[in-house]
Amino acid sequence: MTTTSDPAPQASPDDRRLHPWSWLFVLLGSLRQFLLPLVVLVVFGGRREEGYQLAAAGVAVLVLAAVSVWRYFTYRFRIEGDSLVIRSGLFERSLRQVPFSRIHNVEVRQSLLHRLFDVAEVKLESAGGTRPEAQMRVLQLGDALALERLIRHRAGHQAEASDAPVAEERGRVLLALPVPELVRLGLISNRGMVVVGAAFALAWQVLPDNAFRRAFDLVRLQLSGYAGQLEGRWIATALAAAGVLALALALVRLFSVLLAILRYHGFELREHGRRLTVERGLLSRLRSSVARRRIQAWTLREGVLHRLFARRSLSIDIAGAQAGEGDGRAREVPELAPIATPAACDALLRHLLDGAAWPPQDWRGLHPRAWLRLVLGDAVFALALAGALSWQLGAWGLLGLLWLPWSWLLAVRHARFAGYHVDGRLVAVRGGWWARHWRFAEIDKLQALQLRQSPLDRRMGMASLWLDTAGAGGLAPPLRIRYLPLAEAQALHRGLAREVGRRPLRW
Repeated sequence: MTTTSDPAPQASPDDRRLHPWSWLFVLLGSLRQFLLPLVVLVVFGGRREEGYQLAAAGVAVLVLAAVSVWRYFTYRFRIEGDSLVIRSGLFERSLRQVPFSRIHNVEVRQSLLHRLFDVAEVKLESAGGTRPEAQMRVLQLGDALALERLIRHRAGHQAEASDAPVAEERGRVLLALPVPELVRLGLISNRGMVVVGAAFALAWQVLPDNAFRRAFDLVRLQLSGYAGQLEGRWIATALAAAGVLALALALVRLFSVLLAILRYHGFELREHGRRLTVERGLLSRLRSSVARRRIQAWTLREGVLHRLFARRSLSIDIAGAQAGEGDGRAREVPELAPIATPAACDALLRHLLDGAAWPPQDWRGLHPRAWLRLVLGDAVFALALAGALSWQLGAWGLLGLLWLPWSWLLAVRHARFAGYHVDGRLVAVRGGWWARHWRFAEIDKLQALQLRQSPLDRRMGMASLWLDTAGAGGLAPPLRIRYLPLAEAQALHRGLAREVGRRPLRW
């Protein structure tokens, strides 16, 4: 990617504009961050000062609208060979050239409003930076898909003789999620809490200051009256409380199922040569395309509810733009399989890793006293918790020490399950017990290795190996081999450092 400042970048006959309605979507994106306060001001305003604030907000909206229209008339792009050339700006003009071979991820996003206008937003990401290399808001849907196909072919070194759009290819379906699988996904996930949290936040902004206090007092009085009618029958009281809790949990799960259907309806993972494409969404559609060689690390997850339904999830790290993009939207973790059976996940991994041995059979364990090392860390937390509770509640605060047996159980189970595997192709780590995960990467994707010891590790003869890839970060667990015997950790560090040093980095 190259960016140059040119006093007067000349327009080309092949230059193209965005969609004529692109200014509207840019305006709506700018308004999104303070739209809720503006609505509250309109609904509850009325005093003279609020009238001035409303007038100032109206002027700000007009200015944003003018800037959005201005951007539409000054933004041009064209296909030039194997690059995308973008020309923008009026007072400060720039010419940006993005080679297709440097584009790691192509995202085509459609909100409900986009679908009504038959347009889409296109985002192109490369390996570095905190912003997309190019963000086109918005293009006609057909043009957006044609650009995505063109990049897919050119980046794969399958250049055509002309710049005509490549014919539509459906590709090979690797995974599709029917509605029953989406229901299972909703029952497993906790996305219903998002709805509860959003409703609470909206009510906190809109309702009067003392509305929540009055609501809590009303519920408390009603429960007190109900308990008084039961005349000491504590079993009935417990059953009533359990029924209320069960109803709340059922509503949360219902919201989770609805959100899973909205988010993942029509989910398909397709393979187009050496690129993978994920498409999903009921109201808002998202289509993301990434080259397989850009995948930096893999994560398998299995929580308690996953095991109940005999399912797992598979996500990846890619070398691309990180969080902090200009549109205020956090980068999502790419999911190849939001939910699938363990056998389907393993088969998908073997296919995408070109026949690599997965799952490994020879997992190596941790230091024999790794469980003690884990317990000691939680013991400090339990003591601090008990001390804080005792300060507020007196002797009842000592109940915080009940965390100790639970942390002991977690540490023993985790140390028994945790392990690592290294072969000529992969380095893999597994961990957890209550919620398990498998984290692994190809050796030639590793960028840095660290051998680390805390004072407690040195006392117990342990060390940990920290591994980094280009896509490290986000919500995925770190790629770390923790609490190995010191000699074993040193030997592993030397061996991996030697392999990483002699292999070219692939990203």
